[in-house]
Amino acid sequence: MSLGNHKRANSDLRHMRVFGGSSHPSLVRKICESLDLELAGAVVERFPDGETIIKVEDDVRGKDCFVIQSTCPPVNDNLMELLIFIDSLRRASADRITVVIPYFGYARQDRKSEGRTPITAKLVANMLATAGVDRVLTMDLHADQIQGFFDIPVDHLTAAPVLGEYFKSLNLENITLLSPDVGNIKTANKFTSQLGGDLAIIDKRRTSSDTITAVNIIGEVKGKTVLIVDDMITTAGTATAAAKLVREHGAEKVLLGATHAIFAGPAIDRLKDSGIDGLVVTDTTPVGENTVGVLDNLTVLSVSNLIGEAIRRIHEHESISALFRGIG
Repeated sequence: MSLGNHKRANSDLRHMRVFGGSSHPSLVRKICESLDLELAGAVVERFPDGETIIKVEDDVRGKDCFVIQSTCPPVNDNLMELLIFIDSLRRASADRITVVIPYFGYARQDRKSEGRTPITAKLVANMLATAGVDRVLTMDLHADQIQGFFDIPVDHLTAAPVLGEYFKSLNLENITLLSPDVGNIKTANKFTSQLGGDLAIIDKRRTSSDTITAVNIIGEVKGKTVLIVDDMITTAGTATAAAKLVREHGAEKVLLGATHAIFAGPAIDRLKDSGIDGLVVTDTTPVGENTVGVLDNLTVLSVSNLIGEAIRRIHEHESISALFRGIG
């Protein structure tokens, strides 16, 4: 599937305004370029006490408005900025407000894992709806059921076409797609549909909030090119434990692909020492030049064309699911 510029000659984007928060300016710029649109004007400022104020500089009365903001670290600052942006547009009489959240923070807090704990993903959904959002566009949620936390439409994109197209270009042979845990089997299956190969699964145990112990492999990895796929890399505990385990079981080559590169805490050091041959992520979150320089096996792919096309389709009331036919 080609993910180049899908704009149609008769597209009319005059009544659309695209705004960008401060979490990921380079992705915002690329999305606007894919749409051939100027970024709408807004000023985001911080008061000395840390409060955020936003002034929308473009006329948005009656317009179809999109706000692009990943709620990546610092999650609370970026989420609060997004809520304030929404309120600014609502009070300026925008016709429709769609928030584009390439990385949806708090997505892992999607259920009560023990007593007296919150379901914060649901709280965030409530906050967005209360602020005045009409629609949400996001990518590779940690748990699909989060879509049901909203009482407004949610368009859930996947980066599988972008990652899959890249891995296809490598002409890999003798592939095994490895799911790092049972909950990620659906993601791994998307890639088996695109790339072929076998499927294997890691049986893992979490020993602490940032430590994973890989216990066993279900499937064959000996002599294989193993592609580990996950939705995100946070502390890299899951990925590096999986890489170590498949090496011990005779994997010839190990590649890691993930949509969201959070790289928190010990992630960089763990990945440097992991023995992974290639690491591929997307730009749903900003990946700094320092990180790229330290991890010399890192490739960052852009999802800007995919998100840009989804924005255009939402504006023109076209199907989003049609973008992913034949995938997964």
